[in-house]
Amino acid sequence: MAMESGVSNTCDYSHNVTFFYSWVGKKVSLGWTTRDFVVIGLGLTVCVIVLLANLMVMVAIFVNRRFHFPIYYLLGNMAAADLFAGIAYANLMLNTGPWTGMLTKEQWYIRGALIDISLTASVANLLAVAVERHQTVVTMQLHSKMSKRRVVLLMVCIWAVSIIMGLVPTFWNCECHLEDCSTVAPLYSRRFLIFWAILNLLTFSIMVAMYARIFIYVRYHSQYVSEHTSEMQHSQTVVNLMKTISMVLGAFVICWTPGLVILLLDGLLGKDSRANVYEKFCLVMAECNSLVNPIIYTLRDAEMRRTFKDILCCLCQRGGDKQREPSPVEVDSPTPEETLLPVLKTEDHALRASRDNNSKEDSWTVPGV
Repeated sequence: MAMESGVSNTCDYSHNVTFFYSWVGKKVSLGWTTRDFVVIGLGLTVCVIVLLANLMVMVAIFVNRRFHFPIYYLLGNMAAADLFAGIAYANLMLNTGPWTGMLTKEQWYIRGALIDISLTASVANLLAVAVERHQTVVTMQLHSKMSKRRVVLLMVCIWAVSIIMGLVPTFWNCECHLEDCSTVAPLYSRRFLIFWAILNLLTFSIMVAMYARIFIYVRYHSQYVSEHTSEMQHSQTVVNLMKTISMVLGAFVICWTPGLVILLLDGLLGKDSRANVYEKFCLVMAECNSLVNPIIYTLRDAEMRRTFKDILCCLCQRGGDKQREPSPVEVDSPTPEETLLPVLKTEDHALRASRDNNSKEDSWTVPGV
């Protein structure tokens, strides 16, 4: 007993990943099983779908001018966080099972940091969306009047905070206090897991309270302006957008809360929490959340759905054009006049565009909603 206490208080950085897994009683697979192949195969398949779906959302927001407003840019930034989560889970799939024992501590920390960054970015984006919606809905505006610079600065701050939070466990770990090691993440400090879980659960509670207050206000205001057709139509548009965002928030809370509760119990109870039994289930739910948002946008937003169709049709059309493209021998060489004419048109168009841009202020493009 005295020897175990002495080892647990020794700050020895020479221990490898396998040592920490053995210390907390977490088994590391020594050989590949059918279950490992199935888990990795399905996991990588879901990751690919997550990457493609969220990339589609980001492209749709970029190409459609109707989405060039702060709320959609924040949703696009959340899609970027989900895309990053797909990369994080793919990295996890490629460094799990028997591969876990071959990881260095630095590689293991990076594996965990990627997931922590994606979670923090998603939570921060949802919080930013909640604040933006609260400001606009109270004044019954459909879109915020934030400038481009403020939105870009907000998104940069979100990612900066996410990266910092992802790096915290590399300093707040249990390498010098082995009795503080987590059973779910053996190199993480249980005290850090308590802090991490409570911080995120508290943020969830604040966001749910904000959205509940917004909904109550919108419902009350909708009843008040029900006699005015134009105002009622505007109010209904606000309600529909709020429903979509609330579904995104609800799906996020449902998918991530079980995992955070497991981390909290692991931090408080250690091995007595039996957190490892539910770890894989919670991880699957968290991974699926990154796939839910594009599905919600497709089902709830007709404009987003049309944009998705346009993007897919454009890709299919380009693929078909490449297949029908004649060989270089069959293409007639253009005359010098034919070659020069598009260049002159392009230069003239660029000059006109430059003069138009210089006359405009740095503000949001406001197309028809």
